[in-house]
Order: sequence, then structure tokens, then C-alpha cells
Amino acid sequence: MLILYNFSDRLGRFVSLVGSLVAWLSVILIVIIAFDVVTRRFLVLGSTKLQELEWHLHAVLFLLCIGWGYMKDSHVRIEIVHERLPRKAQLWIEMLGCLFFLIPYCVIVFYHGIDWWEKSWNLGEMSDSATGLPHRWIVKAFLPIGIVFILLAAVSVFLRKFVEIFGSSALPETAIEEPPPSPARELL
Repeated sequence: MLILYNFSDRLGRFVSLVGSLVAWLSVILIVIIAFDVVTRRFLVLGSTKLQELEWHLHAVLFLLCIGWGYMKDSHVRIEIVHERLPRKAQLWIEMLGCLFFLIPYCVIVFYHGIDWWEKSWNLGEMSDSATGLPHRWIVKAFLPIGIVFILLAAVSVFLRKFVEIFGSSALPETAIEEPPPSPARELL
């Protein structure tokens, strides 16, 4: 069981590291949005490239950080039901949800996301706007990449819940109670 826990911990730390590093894109996104708003409002300059860059960065930020959000247990769940159940039932629901819903979903979206990206790559897809960003395939590549991080997070959570349900008392209490700490928090 300790091997499963250690593997889960390593996966979780990797997903958390990537998520906490990519989260810094939000600062760049805020600067770009502020610049775009100011130039549109006061200088009457509009830029399709800036607007497309905003949604491209937003997509990358979301797709690469969603696995981290799942690791931090910040995803939406039906709390009315979940909180009223005993801890063991909560663990079973989370574990079976990963196994039968989240992991298969990630595999399906990854498969179709690769196809979606590949078609974009082969077509040399660009923006619909003449003044937009070229190489639309770049942002489309982040769908399968982001799904991989969600899949890694799902495997980590599944293993952690499995260890907590079936693990021995030889595991330290902190090994099964807390998700791995954020690397960003360790830097502070």
C-alpha cells in the first residue's frame, strides 16, 4: 500500500507543480486584458490578435490547471448529499467516480482531442479573422495535454482513496488524510 501511496503522491506533486506554475499565466492574461481594455476605450484601437490571445491564454490556463483544482478538491460536487454521508461512503463514491466516470471520460476526450488537433494541424488552421492569430492548432493541442493532467490527477485521487479504504494502519495518518501540498505554497 505504501508503494501505491508514494506513486499517488508523486503524480499529485507533478500535477500540482504544473498547475501552480501555469497559474502564473493569469498575471499575463490580466495585463493583456487591461491593455486591451485601455487601448480600446481611450485610444480607440482594437486588436483582434489581442482578443484571440486572451481566449487562447484563458483556455491554456483552464486546461492545464483543472487537474490541480481537482487535486485540491476545489471542484463542484453535490455537497448536500456528500457531506451527510459517512467518511467511508464518501471515499467509495470518489474512488468509483474516478474509476467509472472521470478516467473513462479523460480517455475518450483525449482520443477525440488528438483527432481534433491533428485535423487542425493538417489544415494549417488559422483564425477566421484576417487580422487574427495564425496557427490555431497550437491552442487546440492543449485540449489533449490538459486532459492528460486531469487523468493523472484522477489516477492520483483514485489511488489515494483506495489506500485510505484498504490501507493498513502502518501508513502514517497524514499520508491518507491530506492531498499533496502545493509546490507554490512550499515556496512561500
